Amino acid sequence: MEEIFTVRRDFPRRTRATDFALVWAASVISSIGTRTLGVVYPLLALAMTGSPAAAGLTGFVLTIPILILYVPGGVLVDRIPPRRVLLFADSVRALTVVSVCVALSAGGPSLGHIVLAALLEGGMWVLHSLAGTSLMPSLVRPGKLRNAVAKTESTNHLASLAGKPLGGLLFGLGFFIPFVVNAVLFTLTYVLSLGLRAQPRRGPAPLPLRRSLLEGFRILASQPFLRASVVLITITNLMVNALIMLFVAGSGDLAPLTVGLVLGLAGVGGTLGGLSAAYIKPRRFMLLIHMWVWVMALSTAAVGAFLLHARPAFFAMALFITGFVGALSNVSIKTMEVECVAPDMLARVVGAARLSSHGAVCLSAPLGGLLVTWCDVSGGSIVLLVAMTCVAVAGTAMRGFRRSLISPPAQRHV
Repeated sequence: MEEIFTVRRDFPRRTRATDFALVWAASVISSIGTRTLGVVYPLLALAMTGSPAAAGLTGFVLTIPILILYVPGGVLVDRIPPRRVLLFADSVRALTVVSVCVALSAGGPSLGHIVLAALLEGGMWVLHSLAGTSLMPSLVRPGKLRNAVAKTESTNHLASLAGKPLGGLLFGLGFFIPFVVNAVLFTLTYVLSLGLRAQPRRGPAPLPLRRSLLEGFRILASQPFLRASVVLITITNLMVNALIMLFVAGSGDLAPLTVGLVLGLAGVGGTLGGLSAAYIKPRRFMLLIHMWVWVMALSTAAVGAFLLHARPAFFAMALFITGFVGALSNVSIKTMEVECVAPDMLARVVGAARLSSHGAVCLSAPLGGLLVTWCDVSGGSIVLLVAMTCVAVAGTAMRGFRRSLISPPAQRHV
């Protein structure tokens, strides 16, 4: 028998609340660190080499773990106590940024060092997020689950909103500054994780590795709502991030501040949507609304694409809407994941789901670039609108898919 983490429902209420506060705080700090480094590593590569291609390579490397680590990472987190995973991830991240500081003091780092550091950062963030999700069932009473997920969702959007400009600001103050700051942040998350009192228990022997890697997909396929939500979120993630690429590609005549404000409204919408989710009564048909809201948002952007001077306002409105409703949908989906999936399977199911939904983000930049090349901004906006409208019409007309998008009134673990 191998020692694995299983849920403890016997925690005293105060202990659960304290541990949730620690996990939540560590998640927020971790997100801020990741967002700042997502800007800083490409900037450092550009500064060290003078090559925009090197900066692009470093930015791409940050996304590789999304494509290769979510599924095996989920299996790992289901086999090892999540607290250990959190401690491991935070220690690796702290040592990585310290190594960059040391290299800077010696006249480096090399491009290879920067790329490796970016790869480790992306990988450790994936493990950290999976471990935090895996701990959720043991730290929150069922009746408070949606509020807890909403709190986490809103603060993650806020961290993302603040992290990117903060990364640019810190890097502008000096190459060392963002890495010193992140060394402090990751040390703090390590200390917070040390305070967790969740303990592993003896559980059944884990499945063989190959079966474990496929188990998350099997469970997703067996749950109609989760299966349909992955399909829908993958499509809408692809659409909205391709839309962002269209706007950026067509913003050559705009001030950088204007571009930043427009893109930042997606984070503002996400923050407000996450906060609202704690107070808005959950709707069983939330994802049906989500699908048609995306049509409305892409319609707004398509109109703005033909109005050159008003384009920023229309795109800002579209991104705010998608951020707000997307956060509401995320809360519904993440709550259902915890309620529908057995705790010792949760991380691998979440990993399988995020592989698809987050993987779409990686494909959105080349898609947006191709649309701009072939159709210009206005034509590309029309293509996205037509594609999303077809998805919404088909999804609404197909009875099986439509019923799958409606969350069940009662959940059970599988």
